[in-house]
Amino acid sequence: MRMSGAAPATPAAGRPTDAERVRSVLVAAHSMTVVTDGLRSEVRHLDGADPMGRLHLHPGEPGGDGEHRPSIRLEFTDIAPTPVRDRVRARVTILGRLLSPYTDEGADSTCMEFGSAVLETAQGRSYVGIEELDAACPDPLAPYEAGMLTHLLDDHAELVTLLLRLVQPLPTGAILRVLPLAMDRYGITLRLEQRRGHRDVRLPFPSPLDDVEQSGVQIQALFSAARRSSHRNSLPA
Repeated sequence: MRMSGAAPATPAAGRPTDAERVRSVLVAAHSMTVVTDGLRSEVRHLDGADPMGRLHLHPGEPGGDGEHRPSIRLEFTDIAPTPVRDRVRARVTILGRLLSPYTDEGADSTCMEFGSAVLETAQGRSYVGIEELDAACPDPLAPYEAGMLTHLLDDHAELVTLLLRLVQPLPTGAILRVLPLAMDRYGITLRLEQRRGHRDVRLPFPSPLDDVEQSGVQIQALFSAARRSSHRNSLPA
């Protein structure tokens, strides 16, 4: 995908836009499913590189002969790196038609006429146009998020519990587990698991990050805020 480098659209309430979510899923993907000519191919050697580096999207041309070109479907699944319930966080599907033959071998790039991009999350389904994708940038934490969350949980589990003090109001009923679910430039999302169901809560950073180097300061700011609020409840740290 050839991106223009334009500034991303302003997100609502400190959350990534749908186009930013799509770009972030793509840049962090280690595999994808390609469906063309009725055949499914699993591509597992992305190695964290943006798969659009060899699949270039082009705007569709109204009134063209697109219906005579082979259709192609790219499927990506965003899975939480931590052992939460319901680990699928999002699914991204890109639909289009081939402008040049596709092969999952070799270094030649493939051009495709863009049809639509579909983002599916727990909040529902949305459609993203090629102009929005061109204008959006992936989250600066996307390539590092999995390692950051697993490190937080494996080596600093007590700090995850500490963050629970920032959740207002707490859900009724006992919380069995609190786990980090996601992290982006706007904050951390925790999953509060109860006996029946779960609840996801976002804890915003004091200010959005511009690059991964700023993450340490912002995360520490959340820990400091949680320590200051320890008098509000008796939850363990």
